[in-house]
Amino acid sequence: MTTTSFDLLSTSAYGGCSAKLSPTALSELLSDIPLIKDARIMVDIETHDDAGVYKLNDDTALIVTTDFFPPVCSDAFTFGQIAAANALSDVYAMGGTPLLALNITLFPSKDIPLGVLGRILEGGQDKINESGAFTMGGHTIDDTPPKYGLAVVGTVHPEKLITNAGLTPGQLLILTKPLGVGVLMAAQRMGMADEEAYNEAIRQMKLLNKAGASCMQLAGVKGATDVTGFGLLGHALKMAEASHVTLQLSLASLPAIPQALSLLQSGCIPGAAFRNADFVKEHVFYAPSCTVEQKMLACDAQTSGGLLIGVDAHKADWLLQELQATSLHPQAAIIGEVLPRRNKAIYCQ
Repeated sequence: MTTTSFDLLSTSAYGGCSAKLSPTALSELLSDIPLIKDARIMVDIETHDDAGVYKLNDDTALIVTTDFFPPVCSDAFTFGQIAAANALSDVYAMGGTPLLALNITLFPSKDIPLGVLGRILEGGQDKINESGAFTMGGHTIDDTPPKYGLAVVGTVHPEKLITNAGLTPGQLLILTKPLGVGVLMAAQRMGMADEEAYNEAIRQMKLLNKAGASCMQLAGVKGATDVTGFGLLGHALKMAEASHVTLQLSLASLPAIPQALSLLQSGCIPGAAFRNADFVKEHVFYAPSCTVEQKMLACDAQTSGGLLIGVDAHKADWLLQELQATSLHPQAAIIGEVLPRRNKAIYCQ
């Protein structure tokens, strides 16, 4: 078996962010772990935000995060790109700039050609370079199935920090990337994915949220998150709870990767989508007009997904135009609005 011919998808049943532990189980585990508080900690695990934030001084806060997962695609270089882009996204979601990165690698050296690991790291470095961060080293363990990701340190001005607790009623919600990555990855495993649709899913996963972070800062955004393993509704729920608001979403307005909705209609629904739907079910109201396909798309686990942004209504059209003008986010769309807190955290229509 050569480096170029080895299929990483053959090593694991679940890849990318769909391999995350159930959000319900995770919340229960974390609730009993005491944390030391400090006035310099601006964001910790309490609000389930994208990363932790520590204020160094009046001009600089550090954003610290880590993310890694099993292969989401067959090609080693592409897997490295996607895993790195996904880890870097936590910094971008908070309006920051990646500064330092450490590789996190688990790799079965006796089962897979070592050159495959080299290609994974090369792919990761490609995205680290694109972000402008510096690689400081890493840690590798002999283990199966292979997993890869990064620990990342970023910086942001404390007054320009964006968190999932920053939403206010009256704002509109923008999603920067189309949904359906989990569906296309499952379809690829089953031989159901169209080549064009699958390649678009890969392209979206490799796309850094760098432009989105820049646009958010220009628009003075204070509330955002990236959409990954818990799906749009899972991450939207975390935002609603942290911000003490209710979100109203138009499921018909959700941008989708080509073929995603038709695959869902055909019954190609990844297991992670069911887990995410179960996690949010007590907190979401669905209007009768919402179809099963729309609900599952909103719960589909995304790997290296887009940004969910709350922006003041009078700036929404401008921000949308800026995102689309980059040519990186042509499917960015307004998908809902922020309301004062009601009985449910999310209302879907």
